[in-house]
This record gives sequence, C-alpha cells and structure tokens, in this order.
Amino acid sequence: MKKALIVIDMQNDFIDGALANPMAQAIIPNLISYMGAFNGDIFATRDTHGRDYLNSAEGKRLPVVHCVHGTHGWEIHPEIQRLLTEKNAKTIDKPTFGYLDWQILQDYDEIELVGTCTDICVVSNALILKATYPNANVKVRADLCAGTTTENHEAALAVMRCCQVEIV
Repeated sequence: MKKALIVIDMQNDFIDGALANPMAQAIIPNLISYMGAFNGDIFATRDTHGRDYLNSAEGKRLPVVHCVHGTHGWEIHPEIQRLLTEKNAKTIDKPTFGYLDWQILQDYDEIELVGTCTDICVVSNALILKATYPNANVKVRADLCAGTTTENHEAALAVMRCCQVEIV
C-alpha cells in the first residue's frame, strides 16, 4: 500500500506570526513525532501570497498580510522543516486554500492530512483529494490539526466526515 502524509501550512505566520494560533503551537511536538515515525512519502504545502495580498479577493475578506513569499512568516516552522528535509519531502506552494493539481498523488492508496487550519486549508485539500481520488482512503488526523477556533475545528471535521473523509 502506497501512503502519503500531507503537512498543511505549518508556517511561522500561522503558528506565532501574523495569524498566531495557540492550537497550532500545541500540535507541533506530536506532529514532529508522527512525521518522524511515518512510513510513506511526505509532502508539505505552503500558503503563498504576494506583497499585493490585501488587493486580492482573499485579502479583502481576511485583511491580515501573511505568508508573503520569501518572508520569515512564509517559511515552515524550523523543526518541521528540518524533518521535511531529512525525509526528502516535496514542498508545494499554493496561492489559495486548496491546491488543485494533486496529480502527484494519483498512485497513492492512503492520503493522510495534518496541519493548519482545519477549517480552511485542511478541509479544502481533504475535499479536493476525496473528489479527485474517490477510491483512495483520505484521512485527517484530528489531533494533529489546528483550527482557527475549537468550534471551527470540530465543524470542519464534521463536514469532512460527511464527505467520507476518515477522521482519526
């Protein structure tokens, strides 16, 4: 069985930067342990914006400049990045919530997602992957995801469960 782990947007701006989130900070130790023990291929995404972010449709609805390409906030948390490098993970820059070209995962039987934000980028990518690969076992590890709030985290998990994404 070919397995993939996708680490969603574990970037400085979502952990302790512009959109700091204590829930994201809290999952880091367990996420690092899980990644270290994962037996399969690892991928990571980076939310990636330009300096004109506030002029975008997203920026008008979320007027907080974050994850600007090349800045410290855009970079993946250093401990996670170290492990990604050790595991020869592929990093994908995505300009919006969900990445639309997951062709790289077409041969995988199991696709597991972890990271932040459960209610924005994790749910978007999980639903894209489930729609693209309906026969793959798409899973989300709830304990290794961080939502913008506890309520939003739980709501996103419920939506994914309804769409046949396995929540573990």
